[in-house]
Parts: sequence; structure tokens; C-alpha cells
Amino acid sequence: MASVKTLILFPACSFWAGFLMLIRPIFSNFAVIKRINLNITPRNMTKAEIANEISKSTGIEKTAVISVIEQFMTVVKDSLAHGENVYLRGFGSFIVKTRAEKTARNISKNTTIIIPAHNIPAFKPANSFKEEVAK
Repeated sequence: MASVKTLILFPACSFWAGFLMLIRPIFSNFAVIKRINLNITPRNMTKAEIANEISKSTGIEKTAVISVIEQFMTVVKDSLAHGENVYLRGFGSFIVKTRAEKTARNISKNTTIIIPAHNIPAFKPANSFKEEVAK
């Protein structure tokens, strides 16, 4: 009888690694078990890393790029603080959302509190941005 070979792929985590080590001798006659390393941890970029990437690609000094990024953030913050939305075509919109007044409960004191209406900043990505990220 021909041996059946099955390929089982598991992410590289300690539970599956230990589990596979236990069952490997049992299924070694008919299964090929392969451990793959998936880099699942999300990588976050900082402002300095963004400035470094822009500096590399444009040839502009890193300090100048950092000052432009900081000025951009200041302009966006000031615009949102004054109730003005910022629209960047092909990238997205920085908008101000208004939260309505609502009633909440403080369970520890058994009291009702009123949270007043307030504005919060939000980002709405453009459709082309969403499609690019979805790829």
C-alpha cells in the first residue's frame, strides 16, 4: 500500500511547536509535518522611521523632513481643533465627528452621570487607499 503524504502547515507558536513534537513520532509513517515561520506580529512605524524612508527616497536631509512632518501634523491638529476637515485626495480625510450627549452609569457609586456632547478626530481612508491596503 502506498503511503499517503499530507502537508500540514501551522504558524510558529509555542503551543503548536510542542504539540507537533508530541505527535510527530506517531504520524511519521504517513504524514509530513512542516513548521513554518509566519511573521504575524504587526510592525509599527514611528515618525522617525517615516522621516528616514522619505529622506532615503528623496535625498532631502532627515532634519528637514522631520520638520515638514511635524508642521503637517500641527496644521492638521489646528484645523481639526477649529472644526475644519482636512481632505487629502487619494489618501483620506481627517474629519471631526460629533458625539451626542449620553447618559452613563457609575456602577460603583450607583449613580447616573451625563457625558456631554463632544468632538473627536477621526480618519477616513480614501477608496484607493483601502484597495491598496487590502491587496
